[in-house]
Amino acid sequence: MERTFVMVKPDGVQRGLVGEIVQRFERKGLKIAALKMLKISSELASKHYGEHQGKPFFDGLVNYITSSPVAAMVLEGNDCISIVRGMMGATDPKKAAPGTIRETFGIDIGRNVIHGSDSEASAAREMSLFFNEQELCNYELSLTPWIYE
Repeated sequence: MERTFVMVKPDGVQRGLVGEIVQRFERKGLKIAALKMLKISSELASKHYGEHQGKPFFDGLVNYITSSPVAAMVLEGNDCISIVRGMMGATDPKKAAPGTIRETFGIDIGRNVIHGSDSEASAAREMSLFFNEQELCNYELSLTPWIYE
């Protein structure tokens, strides 16, 4: 089973969308391996957005992601990264497919309510930034035989 990192950003938390977003992933059949609310420090934000350091928008990203709590989670399932990316939709909500999380709830590219890892490497890196091994739950989802052959 593959795992990925997902974060409901400050705008999603402030708008009361955490439950709805988590519910979408659960209804799809993805398993929650970890879930927590936290206020991201500037140091953690700088590590999370490290690939953007030196770019003109970096400080804005850090200021935004540290402005309010986020809901961080690890989801698990077959082809989980691809499934989550599809459910989130394009980064720009105006270009996101109908019914995706960003199309449904997002209005502005800078306030698109959700982040999800884009590869196995970024998922591993991001999961390790936000969760330690003890926080990741390993368990059998009783619905697994009804989701996968």
